[in-house]
Amino acid sequence: MASCNNRTVIVTGAGAGLGRAYAIELAAAGANVVVNDIRAEAASAVVEEILAKGGKAIASSDDITSIASAQKIVDAALAAFGDVHAVVNNAGILRDRMFVTLTEDDWDQVMRVHLRGHFCLANILGRRWREQSKAGQAVDARIINTTSGAGLQGSIGQSNYSAAKGGIATLTLVQAAEMKRYGVTANALAPAARTAMTLAGMPDKVKKPEDGSFDFYDPANVASLVVWLVSPDSRDVTGQVFEAEGDRISVCDGWRSGPEVKKGGARWTPEDIGPAVRDLMKRAVPAQKVWGS
Repeated sequence: MASCNNRTVIVTGAGAGLGRAYAIELAAAGANVVVNDIRAEAASAVVEEILAKGGKAIASSDDITSIASAQKIVDAALAAFGDVHAVVNNAGILRDRMFVTLTEDDWDQVMRVHLRGHFCLANILGRRWREQSKAGQAVDARIINTTSGAGLQGSIGQSNYSAAKGGIATLTLVQAAEMKRYGVTANALAPAARTAMTLAGMPDKVKKPEDGSFDFYDPANVASLVVWLVSPDSRDVTGQVFEAEGDRISVCDGWRSGPEVKKGGARWTPEDIGPAVRDLMKRAVPAQKVWGS
């Protein structure tokens, strides 16, 4: 089904894993795909695969972590296809250590690729879509971000990654609220699939089954949701965070105000706080456990 005909999509980190699966499925659905990966050979290989199947794609190896280089990605997309309708921010790295052994560089590199990388392309395209909308052009655009279970509930040994992915989830909510008036939706995925990252961290869990049974961690399982989110059919869905793995899709229930207690117009004293907080904890819905705890 060509649900994304004539829609141009930039997919970052698309040289392998989830990004590659997204690019291939989007092209099969009729999209023009900009396959971006810092590894030029990997990006070109995915483009060759798409072209061999009759799809449309170009390769890009420009850096997503600066406005200047991200602008080159957008310019290449415009030169090849005339417009851009969606960005799938997928690229990421890991620098896993326990919190007290993290270095400043471990922290900065993860923040740069994940948070800054999610900012640059979306900022450039967001300004373009806003200008188009203000000029009277009908805009039906998409920002699709990548968070993680680590970002939603934390993960031992991944405080930098968890903080970045949590920031991306919240960034998505703000993008959705600010950009809706211009015809732009923003949603995030927390995917679980077989990638270089998961193969390094839990190879036995995510490996492909040898008995021919359903390949739960095949990245293509997540790609179908990405295709739908890029398609015109999803224009009324925004500000959501989806978990996707195998045969499961879940919409996340984010931070919200829970049980409360008031002092009745008086100031709380330190002596009152303890009993009040313990009562609130009894009534609160327990948080999901941090991964690895």
